[in-house]
Formats: sequence, C-alpha cells, structure tokens
Amino acid sequence: MAKFKDIVGQEKIKEHLQNAIKMDKVGHAYIISGERNCGKEFMAKVFAQTLLCENPVDEEPCETCHSCVQANSLNNPDIIFVSHEKPNVIGVDDIRLQINQTVDIRPYSGEKKIYIINDGDLMTVQAQNALLKTLEEPPKYVVIIILTSNLEVFLPTILSRCVVLDFKPVKDEEIKEFLMSSMQIPDYKADICVAFARGNVGKARLLAKSEEFDKVKDEALALLKNIHDMEINEIVQSIKKISEYKLDVNDYLDIFSIWYRDVLLFKATHDANGMVFREEIQYVIKASDRSSYEGIETVIEALEKCKARLRANVNFELSMELLLLTIKEN
Repeated sequence: MAKFKDIVGQEKIKEHLQNAIKMDKVGHAYIISGERNCGKEFMAKVFAQTLLCENPVDEEPCETCHSCVQANSLNNPDIIFVSHEKPNVIGVDDIRLQINQTVDIRPYSGEKKIYIINDGDLMTVQAQNALLKTLEEPPKYVVIIILTSNLEVFLPTILSRCVVLDFKPVKDEEIKEFLMSSMQIPDYKADICVAFARGNVGKARLLAKSEEFDKVKDEALALLKNIHDMEINEIVQSIKKISEYKLDVNDYLDIFSIWYRDVLLFKATHDANGMVFREEIQYVIKASDRSSYEGIETVIEALEKCKARLRANVNFELSMELLLLTIKEN
C-alpha cells in the first residue's frame, strides 16, 4: 500500500507533487535528492502510482484499480525502473537501451510513461549526456524521476532541465511517533533509533527492524562499560569482532558518540532526562564520575578522527585500536 499520506515528513515535496497533479502541471523530469534510505524511492513510487491511477481521490492513489494493483506489485508496464549491469555504474548503454530507445513507444494503458532511475549519481558523464538528449525534447507523456544522494555529480545541463526536490531531515518527534504507532516499537528503543537516524525515517525504520543492530548496540555498550578494566589483547579481540558485523562501522561509532553525549549531558546537569541510553543510568553515572570534561572532549575528538581515517581508507584495525586506547586512557 502506498500513499502520500503514508510518507513521514517531507510536507513541501508532497504538496509540490500533489499540486502538480491537481493543476495538470507535472514536469517532464524530476531529481529527488536525499540521504540513502531516506524514502526517496517510496516518494517516487507513490508519485508514479498516483499519476497512473484510474480513480485518484484528492491526488492520492485509490489502491484498488488495475493500475494501482500493478504498481504495488512492481508490475506496472508504464513504470520503468532503470537497471544497470555493471556494479556502481550506470553506463551510456543502460540509458540508451532502457530510455532513449523506448521513449517513443507510447504508454501501454495509462496517460504517462514513467522512468525511475535509482542511484542516479552513478551515471557516467557519457550516460548523463545520453539522457540529456531525451530531457531536451521528451514526449509529452514521459516523466523521468532521478533519485540521488549526491547532486554535485550532475552536469549543470541536467540540473537545469529537472525540477530538483531536496529531502529534509524529519523532526525527531515525528519519527518516534511513526516507530511507536506504525511499527509498535517501544519508547526506549524508538529513542535510540531516532538518535541514530538523524532525521532519516528510512534509516530509523531499518534500525528498528534490525536484530543485528540490537546485538551490536549491546556489545558496544558492554565494551564501553568495561574497557577501563580490559587488557590490550581483549581490546584487540573486540576490534576483530567489530569487523565481522554487516552494520556500517559509522553506526557502530555513533553508539560511542551517543554514549559520550549522554555522559557529558549527565555530568553537566545530573539529570537523566534527555539521555538516549537512560536505561544504563548507573553506568553513565560511573563514567561521568570517572571522566573529566577534558577527557570526554578528547574522546569525542578521537571519534571524529577515527571516522575521518576510515573515510580515507586508513587500516580499520589500526584506526579502531587508536580510538579504543584513547577511550581507555580517558
């Protein structure tokens, strides 16, 4: 089931797209930009489904007509998801074969023919130039939706011919309400997912459903609570275990960041309200008593340095060892 009303936040984008449908002023090309997993593809699917719906109500898809049923099962022939054979690259042949050579074929049953290009930032310059030919003189029935997490890679000529819609971070309280009401996530876990998501609804949803995230979180907190009593070889073994996780290492490091944010908050206020890991209050108090403000600041700086090293492809185990030794010393 997919409707605009099911999308958490992004009110301006929803209003823009629904008004375009209502006023019959749908553009021929859109770029929807935002973080990975933020809901760009869901927005594009809802927009496409509404455009093709046989019985729309207040610019929402009816969900029951033949077109909607096909769209929900990803089998609507007038919604084309552009694929690519090579990993991490959308090449010129992908665009030519799937878009340029098919745009002149009229829609099968609807009034529109919609192309959705996921990870549009993977398009090579040659692929973008090939797409430009279609964007310059598209048939009236064609709508191209490009999804991206990086606007900077697009040619100015592509950007100038598209309506660019930028996803904004969603308010924490809206995400928490969504997790608790729609996914039945308990209050404490919802707070943790919200803290990690940083305004990204899709990420919050993925974390809430992830059993591995719960396991990693518990193990990371156990490490933080016991690191001052651990030997170097035990710390090295912990690092090796971290590398086995499928979770993004930045999510793992964010657990550390949020822990030290809680420690700093409690040290400054002696108040558990506002803490993310408030169920660990006795350990937060212990860490707060043991650490100085300067020590906490040193650890937070070390966390950012570790992230920077990993982005620069510095050896993972070395980067983590430097971080954990800094934590142990402070």
